[in-house]
Amino acid sequence: MADSKREVERKYEATPETRLPDLTRVAGVSAVAHHGLSELDAVYYDTEDFRLAAAGLTLRRRTGGDDAGWHLKIPVSPGVRDEIRAPLSDTLPPGLGELFRSRVRHTPVAPVVRILSARDVHHLLGEDGTLLAELSIDEVLAERLTEKGHGITSAWTEMEVELADDGDPVFLDAVERRLRKAGVRPSDAPSKLARALADTAPGKRPKIRKTAAPRTAGDHVLAYVRRQVTALVELDPAVRRDLPDSVHRMRVATRRLRSAFRTYRTILDRTVTDPLRDELKWLAAELGVDRDQEVLDARLRDRTAAVPGPLLLGPVRARLKLTSVAGRTGSRRRVTSVLDTERYLALLDALDAFLADPPLLAAAARPPRKALPRAVLKDYERLATRVGHALEQPPGADRDVAMHEARKAAKRVRYAAEAARLALGKPAKKFAQRMKSVQSVLGDHQDSVVARDALRTLAVQAHGAGESAFTWGLLYGREEAAAAARERELPETWARASRPGLRAALKG
Repeated sequence: MADSKREVERKYEATPETRLPDLTRVAGVSAVAHHGLSELDAVYYDTEDFRLAAAGLTLRRRTGGDDAGWHLKIPVSPGVRDEIRAPLSDTLPPGLGELFRSRVRHTPVAPVVRILSARDVHHLLGEDGTLLAELSIDEVLAERLTEKGHGITSAWTEMEVELADDGDPVFLDAVERRLRKAGVRPSDAPSKLARALADTAPGKRPKIRKTAAPRTAGDHVLAYVRRQVTALVELDPAVRRDLPDSVHRMRVATRRLRSAFRTYRTILDRTVTDPLRDELKWLAAELGVDRDQEVLDARLRDRTAAVPGPLLLGPVRARLKLTSVAGRTGSRRRVTSVLDTERYLALLDALDAFLADPPLLAAAARPPRKALPRAVLKDYERLATRVGHALEQPPGADRDVAMHEARKAAKRVRYAAEAARLALGKPAKKFAQRMKSVQSVLGDHQDSVVARDALRTLAVQAHGAGESAFTWGLLYGREEAAAAARERELPETWARASRPGLRAALKG
């Protein structure tokens, strides 16, 4: 079974003659304990075209030391990676392979580099003996692995300082200042593998895609689409690991892609984008099962927490927790199964093909300040029609449906303005913010509609079990009041968001 560890470290250049300065002069360090020497042997795996390395991921099988096994490192931010570990075995553990499937799809991984390290470890300890950081000086020998066997080799010495679990990254700043005073300099290579590939495979380095600054309307739309596709691929392992907010962010990326394809039909050929939109709609719906359950659970927990104790009649919290666990377990299983389907992998391949050969129309060559506002404002007019329709409906089911449709339209306008932000600047940013305010009112209203339906079901279940349904009825009434408040709020929010001056500024 794989486990995960957050790794916060910094790398430095060193030589065999490098000596540690007195690190007890670093604030908080009372002792530096020599932890001993160890021999590490790691084989790194990647695709033939280095897809993992290009994305900053490293996959290795390592023996030696106290953490022998398979390790997958996923970048979080500069100097911070999540290391997912699996027990040592002859073949790649299936659970680990799933975490980089969005990168490699059906392309196999194979050994690319072997790295041998003679590691000299020191522990930086606090006054009570608590481990603050681990510092190691590594004598490294890297060898390129080829189909024929052994390849070019490279040797170097480096220093690593890794923060202890739950440590404050500011501590590493203090250690670095001390090291710099002693002449130790940060390494240019983010990892051993990156340096090994640079030194041993100069003709086969990872291809890092570089794109020119967007100039035309098409450039700007494609840059936005590329960011969303990147987010989709990067969030795949986070969703599989059930990291907080990962499903929501992945779903938002799919929605932004769908919105861009629909809004900018005069720029992108819809005969190509419409099939992509259909598949993205399918994926968003599958992700929505888990996300909607997550939102509902949070709302009902908050609403229940606000009820005074004397009004909580029966096992309200217990029933709510039981329902939540059952709902999330089923939805989580469904999401991960979707990410393992051929349909999902085919969608990722299709998005890559789209970016490799974008189906641009004639309008794509126009200046962005002329083509983009027109598309955004067209979506805005559609939203205005839907808001007007919602406000005309009497309270009840028809108004609920109309407000939900307006909410979806508000999202589309907001995403369209976000896509144009780089080209149109502050007016587009402000326009997107105004549309978000409308979306928030409509969204809270829809969440209330969903919550009321769930509360009615909970009340029926409680009644059938011989429990009091009073609290569920109380919560239902409060949700009705919340929805009515949002309906009263909508006209004023819409009036502020739809000021003519802002639309004129967007047109430039």
